Amino acid sequence: MNVKLAKTAGFCFGVKRAVETVYEQIETGKKIYTYGPIIHNEEVVKDLQNKGVEVINSEEELRELKDGVVIIRSHGVPKYICGILEQNGVEYVDATCPFVKRIHKIVEKESKEGRQIIIIGNEGHPEVEGIRGWSETPAIVVETREQAEKMVFSEAKKVSIVSQTTFNYKNFQELVEIFQKNCYDVNVANTICNATQERQDEAAIIAAEADVMIVVGGAHSSNTRKLYEI
Repeated sequence: MNVKLAKTAGFCFGVKRAVETVYEQIETGKKIYTYGPIIHNEEVVKDLQNKGVEVINSEEELRELKDGVVIIRSHGVPKYICGILEQNGVEYVDATCPFVKRIHKIVEKESKEGRQIIIIGNEGHPEVEGIRGWSETPAIVVETREQAEKMVFSEAKKVSIVSQTTFNYKNFQELVEIFQKNCYDVNVANTICNATQERQDEAAIIAAEADVMIVVGGAHSSNTRKLYEI
């Protein structure tokens, strides 16, 4: 049997950075929490729990916390979450992926300028919810062609489009074209991570050559799901 491993297999930069941050914080001897699982990988989360790291799963739990160190995961969080921690005087370490952080800045700036923010991504995904939480006005999440085609804006409406970092590039392009056709003033920021795009491109090539394709990853991971779909 010939087994081919993708060159791009493994954690991306942002995830690796977030996981390493947690392990570094464990060494301080302080009580460590992560707001949500640090990444969508059950084995890593289990190892961290064995080392005493607790996962905070809700905003209510977060509001009740008064000590320890909270680590913001690579997906990022809405702006107000950081405000809760600061108000309660709880120390936190922001391990948001820099590529996700860039999206937060774009969304904050463009929404302040009065533009309608459209996030192309998976509704309810932690990264998308985090991005949405940096918009000064209500942002709209779009995932399918049907959703995009149903949306109607006046000619005076200015639209800004960003993407979830792990969204399928081909699908992103298709949705952008629909908005460009139906809207007068559209700003587009292709915020799909390069590592994601490279991994998806390589998955397509290997899948075309192989008799069997295996994707190893967390069942709740957007990255894993997109590779599986490809």
